Amino acid sequence: MDFALFYSEHLAVLTRFVMRLGASPYEAADAAHVAFVEAFPRWDRITAPRAWLRTVAARAYMRQTGLRDRPTESLPDRPGGHCPLDEVVLKEQEQRVYSALGMLSPRQRQVMAWHLDGFSHTEISEELGITVEAVRQNYARARTSLKKSLDLGTEDQR
Repeated sequence: MDFALFYSEHLAVLTRFVMRLGASPYEAADAAHVAFVEAFPRWDRITAPRAWLRTVAARAYMRQTGLRDRPTESLPDRPGGHCPLDEVVLKEQEQRVYSALGMLSPRQRQVMAWHLDGFSHTEISEELGITVEAVRQNYARARTSLKKSLDLGTEDQR
């Protein structure tokens, strides 16, 4: 697949993935860009780009420190006429979900972020280097916590 096309189609999705790990929109955008920058020179050798980019973006986010300066002005537009963060503006309901995800343990957030991006328990297990059983357990606990946090428990019983 063409790198430029993949970049334009997946930048916002990758940014949301990193936000699910607990990053602010700016931290997530930085981590997503780092992943794409690292991918570019080896693009023809990457066999599973969606998983590879998520792994690299997650690591880039984890390396970021809390001492970084936060932008006070809007980010400059990228070529093409719009800021990439425009595509990740959150609605009120989405903000509640991200807030609830932030209350999960780090491992539960990881598993849920990968799951929400369409990866199977087996794929998540391989990417995170944990057993499938650990993925299932963290996923189940994360779902239970999210249902409580988002008041979904009563709706499931109807």
